[in-house]
Amino acid sequence: MIIARDDHQAISDLQHYLGKYFEMKDLGSFSYFLGLEVSMCSAGYSLSQAKYASDLLVRFEIINSATVPKSLDSNVCLTPFDGIALEDATLYHQLVGSLIYLIVTCPDIAYVVHIVSQFMVVPQTIHFTVVLRILRYVKGTLGHDLQFSSQ
Repeated sequence: MIIARDDHQAISDLQHYLGKYFEMKDLGSFSYFLGLEVSMCSAGYSLSQAKYASDLLVRFEIINSATVPKSLDSNVCLTPFDGIALEDATLYHQLVGSLIYLIVTCPDIAYVVHIVSQFMVVPQTIHFTVVLRILRYVKGTLGHDLQFSSQ
């Protein structure tokens, strides 16, 4: 369980209360959890999935590909009948699932990931090409993160 609050006494009280009913261990402040990197400063919090995204690029051998400025060209219109059906959609499913998790800190890819996720049943070659383009876009935005002000 992650407990986040700026009132340390309230956190301590909650931990004490929960400790009466559950076996607990305080692991202190965290900086990395399930692929999510958390940084705290006086201005607020920063959330990033740079390591998760980098691992994804390495895993799917996109690390040496060129980056693209947009995740999807505005003139692209995808349909279920574009291209040739993939023989094995497993890789497509893994990539789209990974991109769905990446939306946590990359909301700019949410729309295009929503589009490619509509073709999970019978993905075509063009859909796979778009997923690879999204990864190339992500590669160019690895240094980006979400900032949450303490105010």
